[in-house]
This record gives sequence, structure tokens and C-alpha cells, in this order.
Amino acid sequence: MVDIDVPVWAARLQVLRRGRMWSQEELARRLAEVADETERDRLPAQGMRVRMIQLWESGEQRPDERYTELLCKAFGTDEKELFVGDATGTTLWHYLTGIPLRPGMFSAEEEERTGRAIEEPKRADDGTVGYFRAIVDAYNRADLRPSDQINHLRPIFAGIEEFHRDANPPVRHALLLLAAENAELISRMHHENGDPGEALAWSNEAIRDAREAADMLLEAYTLAQRAGLADAEANPDHLVDMAVAARERGHLPPRMDALARHHEAQGHALAGDLDTCLRRLEESAQSLAEPEDDTPYHFDCSVEAHNALCVGCLVDLGRAQGAIEILELQSSEGPTTYAAAYALARMAHAYAEAHERERCVQAAREAFVMARRTGASRAIHELARAHIPPQPTRHRRILL
Repeated sequence: MVDIDVPVWAARLQVLRRGRMWSQEELARRLAEVADETERDRLPAQGMRVRMIQLWESGEQRPDERYTELLCKAFGTDEKELFVGDATGTTLWHYLTGIPLRPGMFSAEEEERTGRAIEEPKRADDGTVGYFRAIVDAYNRADLRPSDQINHLRPIFAGIEEFHRDANPPVRHALLLLAAENAELISRMHHENGDPGEALAWSNEAIRDAREAADMLLEAYTLAQRAGLADAEANPDHLVDMAVAARERGHLPPRMDALARHHEAQGHALAGDLDTCLRRLEESAQSLAEPEDDTPYHFDCSVEAHNALCVGCLVDLGRAQGAIEILELQSSEGPTTYAAAYALARMAHAYAEAHERERCVQAAREAFVMARRTGASRAIHELARAHIPPQPTRHRRILL
């Protein structure tokens, strides 16, 4: 058995918590939630509960009977499963790699087989590729905070990178393709998290892996998404070049062609080229109107996403009124996500540019609350760009 620096039961607690995307603070809150009223009154304060969890996960203390019961309730498991039971091997490889354990997502046999492949990459097979693809897809969700996605996707990427160096050729190629997709997703999450440097660095990684895999469609996808990092890139011409390069990789499916033209329009908007920007947006809409294709990559190609991009381009071009006309045709109902927070921030920016103070203030307040809730740092940065019009001065007659 591999030696680790904590008892196996402590590693198990950490693995279970991380797999559920809970911070230690979140687990401390949940312990209070599952306690009955009498029990809750006897619990220490939140900060002390967090400190206790730190001691448990470091192996310095073991939970007593009362906290064991609360932990079982919080995790929805029994004491045997919580304190390892027969899953020692699975606990160890998840703990050592940082790859999140998704409860109930895989069978014990699939977990054990993946763990053996972790120890010896030559054992990796199609099942290993499927395991990693499923777990990446599980974190490709708009309802998750970008920072949480980054924290869980990075160790997955590291694991895939190890595999594609040492696995057998067919598996190596499949994992390399997945590594490029994963790196691109991490890039987008850094973009949403307001970290342009990391967004560009991970985009470079995605493009490199796609080129190494010699997959023209995947390379086109990574280049098009790189062009979408419009507010993370100081050079609009470079963004346009990336989008054009994506379209030059060959005949793209309609949705991916629309994606490339979308992001090329962003570059033209930042450069102040109105005519070319509008032409690319029109071409993008035409591609989206074609029958759906089976592009295997995840991106939003909806009418709502197209309209949101049009709004952004019009704001960047100083045509706020046109942006407002699009915004007012859209429904304000929908899920609370980082994308929705950014769209609201764009709305506030458009109203500010149009000198509509009351609407600007209302949209900005809603966007800020949603951004805080969803971790949408990019939305907060967008709000900082919106200069709220001053309150109109009321002229009063002064009697002398």
C-alpha cells in the first residue's frame, strides 16, 4: 500500500468533502444544519467547527461519536463507508492525485480499474478515457462558481497529462484530445473569474495540445475560443487573427463557424471597426440558422448567447441605444449563473452609456448581487467600466 502523510480515514474525509465541492467552511455549516435543535445549541461557533475539520483532515484528531454521526448525516453515508471500509485503494488514489471523487457516479470496479491505471498508465484503456471524460463533463456546468470549477479541473488535467505521456498510442491520443478540451475549459473559467493572465496561459496550453493531437477541428475550436477572450487580450488584431485562423482550418460545422465569426466580431468591435463587426455578426447569425450539427465540443450557440455578444459589441462600439433595444426584447427570467451576471453587468453598462441613470443603477445592483452569488468576477469588472450618470441637479429659486 502507498504511504500517505495522514491516516486513511482522514484522507477519506477530505476526499469526500472535495468531491462534493464543499469548502471546510461549507462542511462546518452543514454539520449545524443536520443537527437537531438541542444538538445545534451545543455546537461550537462556525470558526471553531472549521478548526475541528482541519484537525480531522490532518489526522491530528479523530471525530468523536457525536461528530461522527453528524458527518454521516452531512455526507449521506454510514460510519463504515465514512471511515474507509473496503474502499482504501480508491481513497488513496483520489487523495494523492487530487482528482475529485464523485459519489455514486462510478462503480467500485470502475474506481478500482482507474486507480490501477493511475499506478501504471500502460493499463489505461477506453474505460479510463471514458472515466476522465465523464468527470470533466460533470464540472462543465454553468451553475458552478468558476473558481470551484478551476480547483477541481486542474488536478484532472494533471492526471490526463500524465496518462497521455505514458499510455499506449490509441489511448494517448484520446487523452491528448481530452486534455486540450479540459485546458480550454479551465481557460474560460479563469476568464470568468477575472484572471486574464491565467486565461491566456491555459488557452495556449489548449492550442498546443490540440496541435500535438493533429486534430484540425479541435484546433479550430481552441483558436476560436481563444479569440473569445476579448477583454483578456490587449491586442484586438490578434483576436481577429485567431478567429480567422480557426475558420481557415477547413470547412467548419455551422455552430463552430458561428463561434469563430462571433469572436472575430468582438475583436473588430474593440478595434472600432463597425462595418466589419456587423458583417461578422450577420454571418454568424446565418450559420446559426443552418440545421444543427454534431459538433462534439461544449459551447453556448443559442440565440440568447448571440444576442448577448451583439450587445457587447455595440457597447464597445459606442452604440448603446442599439444594445438597449436588443436587451429589452429579451426575457429577464432564467437561471442564476455567472453568464447571467455578466449579461446584467453589460446591461448596466449600456444604460450608463445611454445616460439612463435609474435603469443603470437597478441593473448594476442586480448584477452585483448575482455576481457575488455566482463568483462572476468578470461581471464585477464590467460593472467597474460602467460610469453611472450623475443625479440630475434640481434648480431651486433662492429668495433674497
